Amino acid sequence: MQVSVAEQDTGVPLRPHPLRNPWVVGWLTLAAAAAFAVSGLAPTFHSVNAFAVVAVFLALLVADVVNVTLEFRRQSVLCSLSELAFVIALAEVGGAWTAITMTAAVAVGLVVQGSPRSKLPFNLGLAVLEVCTAVTVLHLLSVGDIRSPATWLSYLLAISAADVVSGLLIAAAITLTQGYPGRGLWISLLLPVVVLGPVSVVVGLAVLLLVHVTVWAWLLIVPLMLTLALLYRRFGVIRREGQTLERVYEFARRVEEVSADETGTRQIVQAVRELLNAERVALWLPPYLDEEPRLVVAAEDDAVWYDGPGDPDDLFRRRAVDTAADGPVLVTLARADEREVAALARRGASDLLGAPVITAAGEPGYLEICDRRSDMVAFGDGDRAALDSMLTHVNAAIRQQQLLTQIRYDADHDRLTGLPNRQRLAAEIDELLAADPVGVRAGLILAALDNYTEVTDTLGHAASDELLLVTAGLLREHAPPQALVARMEGEQFAVLLPGLSLAATERAARRLRDAASTRARVAGLDLEVTLTIGVAAAPIHGVDSGTLMQRADVALLAGSGSGGVASYHPVLDQQSLRRLQLGTELEQAMRDGSISVVFQPIIDARTSDIVSVETLVRWAHPRYGSIPPDDFIHLAEQIGRIGPLTDHVLELALARCRRWLDEGIALSVAVNLSARCLAEPDLVERVARALQRHGVPGELLTLELTEGSVVDDSVRSSTVLADLHGLGLRLSMDDFGTGYSSLSQLRQLPIDEVKVDKSFVLGMSTSQGESFIARSIIELAHNLGLRVVAEGVEDELTRKLLVEMGCDKLQGFLVSRPLPDDRLESWLLARTGVRSAAPGATHRRRFVRT
Repeated sequence: MQVSVAEQDTGVPLRPHPLRNPWVVGWLTLAAAAAFAVSGLAPTFHSVNAFAVVAVFLALLVADVVNVTLEFRRQSVLCSLSELAFVIALAEVGGAWTAITMTAAVAVGLVVQGSPRSKLPFNLGLAVLEVCTAVTVLHLLSVGDIRSPATWLSYLLAISAADVVSGLLIAAAITLTQGYPGRGLWISLLLPVVVLGPVSVVVGLAVLLLVHVTVWAWLLIVPLMLTLALLYRRFGVIRREGQTLERVYEFARRVEEVSADETGTRQIVQAVRELLNAERVALWLPPYLDEEPRLVVAAEDDAVWYDGPGDPDDLFRRRAVDTAADGPVLVTLARADEREVAALARRGASDLLGAPVITAAGEPGYLEICDRRSDMVAFGDGDRAALDSMLTHVNAAIRQQQLLTQIRYDADHDRLTGLPNRQRLAAEIDELLAADPVGVRAGLILAALDNYTEVTDTLGHAASDELLLVTAGLLREHAPPQALVARMEGEQFAVLLPGLSLAATERAARRLRDAASTRARVAGLDLEVTLTIGVAAAPIHGVDSGTLMQRADVALLAGSGSGGVASYHPVLDQQSLRRLQLGTELEQAMRDGSISVVFQPIIDARTSDIVSVETLVRWAHPRYGSIPPDDFIHLAEQIGRIGPLTDHVLELALARCRRWLDEGIALSVAVNLSARCLAEPDLVERVARALQRHGVPGELLTLELTEGSVVDDSVRSSTVLADLHGLGLRLSMDDFGTGYSSLSQLRQLPIDEVKVDKSFVLGMSTSQGESFIARSIIELAHNLGLRVVAEGVEDELTRKLLVEMGCDKLQGFLVSRPLPDDRLESWLLARTGVRSAAPGATHRRRFVRT
């Protein structure tokens, strides 16, 4: 065996350890070999026939050329059938002449193959040490006539010992110069010793026996040797193909597990580099949504950029992304034309593979692999085929990442204006304030369109949407450069001003209001755009997003009576008193029925059977009127009463379900479950008791969980979801796509269905992008064995699109608005029919008449 130990430029200015220099390792090996040769080989030197020496030299040279290359990072190990020629040489010309001819054959082979000079001293020393080892073993054992089995065994042991010493020295050289590459090194080095070495020795002994019988045996031996060489070379090809296939499978497994962020992209690039044993790999991705173009590089020298792949006019990139290109592009310096040589020189590379990457941006990306780390192996057609196989997995991973990026972008941005929404604004505020809790200053402007309601009521939603777009453009145009403009909800916008004090924020708010006060052409009419503004500032008014936005909202309420701009003051904060009163009245409201529930039907998309109703909580307060559910649910969570509130809703839902069962109708109920409830230790027991108390089977209850609560680490590490699922009920992930999970995470959780958030459904009939997202979620969920419910279905076209996509269930105003119990009964009587029980079933089902 031979080893190739190449020099390495680490780019580190510190002096490396001498033993990491391949020249030092090579000369030390050669010096040790010379010392052993003087004492071990000198006694074996004797005159021999010149023809025999030349024949042995040629045999060793041919055996050295017919080899299998094994790569370990920057080193290449050559495994050959040299043992066959080795045993013949020892028997015919003795140890000294074997060492001379073997070193000569190794030197010629290295020169012919164009190997680096740094490997020459090591491999020459290695050849001498192999001969010394074999001669020493033969000296210790009985070596007689070649026809004696004892002699055969002696040669077998001698050659095997020489191979073991060779393997150990190669492993030591690789570990010293490049670090320990792992257990695969030993498997690849010892496999020839155990399998190929003994076979080669046996064949060599057979050749010697035949030649001793008759010199004409060469007529049989030469064809046999040629056949053996071809078989050995074929073995090398099959082995490389098998290794490539294994690495592609390993690559596919690793790519499946990468995270859906920039770290995941870097992991993909690094995996490509390791699979192809490359010096550098670069992946260029076009701009997508709010992301800039990206160039991700994985390199031996830890470089993060190099010239070439980021240039749209680069020769190789244009050639690779050409739609007419037939697979990946392969360019080698030896076969390059003048333009290709220049493009390779630009990168400092001698070999290159390039391929397009399919993205969701409409513009292809570009994957480039430069230079194999091995100093003896260059990229070839096999690597081109391996890259072609890998591209399927790379494309799927990149598209999956971009799909999740799209979902998260939509969750953080307003669909109409493209501005960041409340959730994104809150995150930006918290990040800004957390950076310097003591010295940070920031202003928050909350602006509301004064005539939004009148425009909506008079001209319709299309006109009010147009007015919102005009206002968003005005705020973008006139807000300071460092400001973040966001769309809240309804007619409200927000402007975050980093670094501004309260006084500076007030001045900026007045300038912004004056600049945005104009007339705009909306729905064929000239409408006046005027804003009412509320101002709050950190840290004086709050040190977190929730407090700051709440106090800006309080100021906004006072703005209409203060010249259009008002700043927060504690006197304005009537919210605190209101929250205190609501908190004290929560329990009584559940007892006296002020807190009640409404039901919204959910139908089977294919059959129109009513399969479930979602139970929604409502609070009709005698003083404040209808309290938004988010307000008092959040309040219940804060004061520790979310458990009793959930139990109250569950009782009302199961009681309704029981009455339907008494009428012989199976109609399941869905109840929303707060993230706080999942942390309560007796949750599973309470749900089980409620089911038992009402006599409702578990399969008629669905618990809807928020996406954030399902992927929370504390929930995933507990058994609460599995225990709930064990009661026979169904678990549904509500509002999917607005959080930070991926569908692949659901494989680890006992989730039965996902509900596509209505923000992705409402615009399906007018936006191909939203239809694509909905279709992708449905297909991915079905691939995981999950059913899909679409929320927010409000028109017939959207319903038809969802049915064509294979969506399982539909919910929205097209079916019915949320209805109280009595109105739901009336709706069921007027709008639905009863379907007979299916064979084997005990209950009938309702369906919507068409």
